[in-house]
Amino acid sequence: MKRLPGLSLILTVTYLLSSCVNDASEKHQEKEQTEIVPDTTTHYPQEIHLANIKQLTNGGDNAEAYFSFDDSMITFQAKVPAWGSKCDQIYYFPFTDGDMKTQMPKMLSENLGRTTCSYFMPGDTSVLYASTRSGSDSCPPEPEKRTDGKYVWPVYADFDIYVANLKGEVIDTLISGPGYDAEATVSPNGDKIVF
Repeated sequence: MKRLPGLSLILTVTYLLSSCVNDASEKHQEKEQTEIVPDTTTHYPQEIHLANIKQLTNGGDNAEAYFSFDDSMITFQAKVPAWGSKCDQIYYFPFTDGDMKTQMPKMLSENLGRTTCSYFMPGDTSVLYASTRSGSDSCPPEPEKRTDGKYVWPVYADFDIYVANLKGEVIDTLISGPGYDAEATVSPNGDKIVF
């Protein structure tokens, strides 16, 4: 299953924003939102449906961001040399209390192998993600770039699915062995995963 980076974050924010508006305050709220949206490249000038968009990351390659069950944190994969990652690693951040411009998110994947597709487990005390750490602690070689410049996602047979606590300690290996075991998503009540 191929996911578009950040699509679930955008869709969730869109849903939350649209469900919070009532008819009585819609015109007032629209005026307020228009006035406080900063003039940056983050905001598309012709956008009429979204406002008050908050850019969470800045710099590096950041993708696959998902909310915690209580909507107070996000988990995501990132390759940001300033954060010490040489290839995609898993991070989490309490975005309601902090700002990644001044605070570094917590790395959960211990900088071992390449990682992808993290997802909070029910209770928000652990995160599921895929990693190549069982094959090697080092970053695997990246695929050759496409001639048209489009992104290439490598499919490594060493990807296995792990669960780590918020300290970054692996507490369970859910799927291991040869094969591309990655891109897991947790069911709403946490009793199933699809990958």
